[in-house]
Amino acid sequence: MSPAVNSPHVVNIEDLRRIAQQRVPKAVFDYLDGGAEAELTLLENCRAFREVIFRPRSAIAIGECTVSTRVLGHELSIPAMLAPVGYSRLMHPGGEVAAARAAGEAGTGYILSTISGHKLEDVKAGSKGPVWYQLYLLGGREAAEGALDRARRAGFSALVITVDTPVAGFRERDPRNGMTELLGTSVFAKIPYLPDLLAHPGWLASFLFDGGVPRLENVVTPGKGAMELVDIAAALADAVVTWEDLRWIREVWPGPIVVKGLLTGDDARRAVDEGAAAVVVSNHGGRQLDSVSATLRALPEVVAAVNGQVEVLMDGGVRRGSDIVKALCLGARAVLIGRAYAYGLAAAGQAGVARALQILRIDVERTLRLLGCPSVAALDRSYIGVPRSWCVP
Repeated sequence: MSPAVNSPHVVNIEDLRRIAQQRVPKAVFDYLDGGAEAELTLLENCRAFREVIFRPRSAIAIGECTVSTRVLGHELSIPAMLAPVGYSRLMHPGGEVAAARAAGEAGTGYILSTISGHKLEDVKAGSKGPVWYQLYLLGGREAAEGALDRARRAGFSALVITVDTPVAGFRERDPRNGMTELLGTSVFAKIPYLPDLLAHPGWLASFLFDGGVPRLENVVTPGKGAMELVDIAAALADAVVTWEDLRWIREVWPGPIVVKGLLTGDDARRAVDEGAAAVVVSNHGGRQLDSVSATLRALPEVVAAVNGQVEVLMDGGVRRGSDIVKALCLGARAVLIGRAYAYGLAAAGQAGVARALQILRIDVERTLRLLGCPSVAALDRSYIGVPRSWCVP
């Protein structure tokens, strides 16, 4: 493991965040770190965890403590999978391959974003664990069907459909930092941002050695080849996923389908009716519509709505193992972590992701022991207290 992230001073995810901020240019870091508009939901996602308190069982000796779980039939060493994170190859040349490899070696799963710079076949080959594919309808149905066929043949075991991106959210940090100019082809447009790029020589050298801005290797339009990364915002506006789309997707994808981006019980029940095997309570990490509910607050409503018919996952604001435990107490089967591992990726590539997962796993086990709970399967709402204002079902 890299000395930078294996230092005794790197003890939590915030420490990895600080290293990432030092290593990558401001445009890249703020793309990872920021949220939509006033970033109210981004902050609320984390704050919601602080509002939940623990109610431990005292004077209990825990022998073996089990932190593993099963999600869609896969045995995971920790109740957390790596969420789809776009533009990962900008954070580190290893990008999605490095993250998937770290996840597999840690005994958990990885979800590959459509907005990825590495070929899906390489990502799957790099991981020992389960790998799912997250689908945007970029490039239209024909491009999507081609990607799904490749994912099926490569051995991806589930498909994640993101339904909260009718357009890209307005992330105000990006235009201020020149994210569009960084991804564009105009050298002159990059000039105002060159001082910051040059101030990060290690990142710049690896970025240039990796070939610069990568194409989207898994969005291949017939006759045009792989989509350019800079086309994303415009392409999303033409790639809205509707409930009707799930019907033809079920016809071309033989495996389980996970619907991601739900915040209400009504939408969760609709996903079940449309054949979802699992749902993800998600507000896109506070990166789409601002001022929506924190995902932890929305979780109990969704859990009650599906009533055990499908598995419920959640993401948003998870920075500690104790956050994972709180989500499980409120009914999640597991969580998806995004920024928590992406900070590690930006800090030190595969080693940084491995360190993030190691930190979280140790946190989860410690929290269980302090709670007097022998396993994640034994967690329930009796181990926590939530504010009355939450109106938990």
